[in-house]
Amino acid sequence: MTRRFQENGTVVPVTLVKVGPCTVTQVKNSKRDGYEAVQIGFETKKKISQPLKGHLKDLDSFRYLREFRVSSAGQFKRGDLLDVSIFQEGDVVQVSGISKGKGFQGVVKRHGFHGSPATHGHKDQLRMPGSIGSAFPEHVLKGRRMAGRMGGKRATAKNLEIIEVNQKDHQLAIKGAVPGARNQLILILGEGEVSAVIPENNQTPDKVSPKNDKEQKEDILKKGSEKEEEKPNQNSAKEDKKTEGENK
Repeated sequence: MTRRFQENGTVVPVTLVKVGPCTVTQVKNSKRDGYEAVQIGFETKKKISQPLKGHLKDLDSFRYLREFRVSSAGQFKRGDLLDVSIFQEGDVVQVSGISKGKGFQGVVKRHGFHGSPATHGHKDQLRMPGSIGSAFPEHVLKGRRMAGRMGGKRATAKNLEIIEVNQKDHQLAIKGAVPGARNQLILILGEGEVSAVIPENNQTPDKVSPKNDKEQKEDILKKGSEKEEEKPNQNSAKEDKKTEGENK
């Protein structure tokens, strides 16, 4: 976290978040897959599994792959880029991530209990939870707030404003704090349409997508016919030799 100074002189606490660039690795449609969705990859790494290498053929080795349902996936193509330019200053977004794990905590820290008074017969009961129910059910009711493991769950911070968009470093300055620790993957969700950026190599999905069985059979037949055309006709060669001998 850091801070930014606005034009009127006020100081705004912000969180710097690296956004993309993310690459579209797969486009799903309702006809083939039953629903419309787009899968994107973020941040590369050296080693990935062999099945994942086949899935990411002609693309980078991504560390993270996430899928998002969209209304119409036809506007996206495999290899398109999504970068920080899809956001603008002043946009209101919500950020989701895995909160920091705080281990086993008591009810005062975990649920905000006030605890018992320190006097009037409450010795060693300052941070105790107190009674957990009557004697009738003879078991602890489900959902009872008690001590336990705190944090390490998915949390969402809503109505966060984007203060600054840095396209050079692919960074967003989001007002306030966001869930999770440093170097952790988060999801930024905002309103509006998403437009993809065409990569420099201008790679289209037709060059990358695998061919079906019918197309593969057609290619094999074409190659076979080409080889037959390239082979010389042996009968015509023998006839030429005979004519040469007769002429001699």
